[in-house]
Amino acid sequence: MKVLLKQTVGIDVAQNELVVSLGRMDEQISIEVYGYKVFPNTKKGFLSLVSWVNKQTSTTTEVRYVMEATGVYHESLAYYLYSIQKQVSIVLPNKISNYAKTLDIKTITDKSASQAIARFGLERQLEVWQPPLKIFNDLRQLCREREQLVHERTMLKNQLHAERTSATSSESSVKRTKKRIALIDLQEKQIREEIAILIKGDQTLVEKMKIVSSIPGIGNLTAVTIIAETNGFELIKNKRQLVSYAGLDVREKTSGTSVKSKPRISKRGNRNLRKVMHFPALTAIRTDERFRDIFLRMVSRHGIKMKAIVAIQRKLLELTFILWKNNSYYNSEHQHQIIPFQEVAM
Repeated sequence: MKVLLKQTVGIDVAQNELVVSLGRMDEQISIEVYGYKVFPNTKKGFLSLVSWVNKQTSTTTEVRYVMEATGVYHESLAYYLYSIQKQVSIVLPNKISNYAKTLDIKTITDKSASQAIARFGLERQLEVWQPPLKIFNDLRQLCREREQLVHERTMLKNQLHAERTSATSSESSVKRTKKRIALIDLQEKQIREEIAILIKGDQTLVEKMKIVSSIPGIGNLTAVTIIAETNGFELIKNKRQLVSYAGLDVREKTSGTSVKSKPRISKRGNRNLRKVMHFPALTAIRTDERFRDIFLRMVSRHGIKMKAIVAIQRKLLELTFILWKNNSYYNSEHQHQIIPFQEVAM
């Protein structure tokens, strides 16, 4: 009987279901993907998943559960597996998608995705996942709640403007809308205070916040959102991974000489992280000479302002990672901190 070197459970996580494939590698480095099943993404589904895996795998070799970082849908499963002392590895989506391109897969399905994840876990040396610090989860929930409130307030203000300018405006409706806006203002203030209290209670995070906020355009709320959405850059190993995680990476489709599309940002990453970088980029252009010069130079080249703004969003995000890792403040005199941007389309 062959000796098993590795066993993996590749899990393609969706909002409502877990698509699972099993993989194993023997002493001859031969890889086999041999099992497949779908489970609900619920606590009951987790129990069934683990029970099924235990029956299908060997007890002599550790089993590694591998999944993508898919928004928040993977988190409950990851925490559950960690709580019962299972080995878990969480991988950035771009790593799996790039790996899948190297396989002879004609059609991408949930099943083929889970099989690719299982194979990836067998072929790569992956780090064992550890739950992020509780403060990052708390900050992320608060930042997302605040973002939702801001979105609701914007809609209400637009509605209020329409009511006031309407020839058949209702005074009672105007009053109710004003009260809802006032309530949102109060709740947003409370969230800001909770965020400040959380950060103040962690001196290391206080210092890190000062570092990130030294970047032009990056204010406290933007810095908090970046840190919270990346769990303090927990899974990020380099700038390229961070840009891809935010969906600001460039995608270009080429095929022979007949098909060649314009480079565009993928928009496949963390929407909250991507969204929060827009206004900081505008502020950096307005307040920092180096960013402004690059912006003007890019616009003069192709005449499209949004392409230049996206490039600066990308560079600001990269700078947060560099300064966070190096524990150094932004210095506009350092030539190496601002380099030419790759031009992209929206």
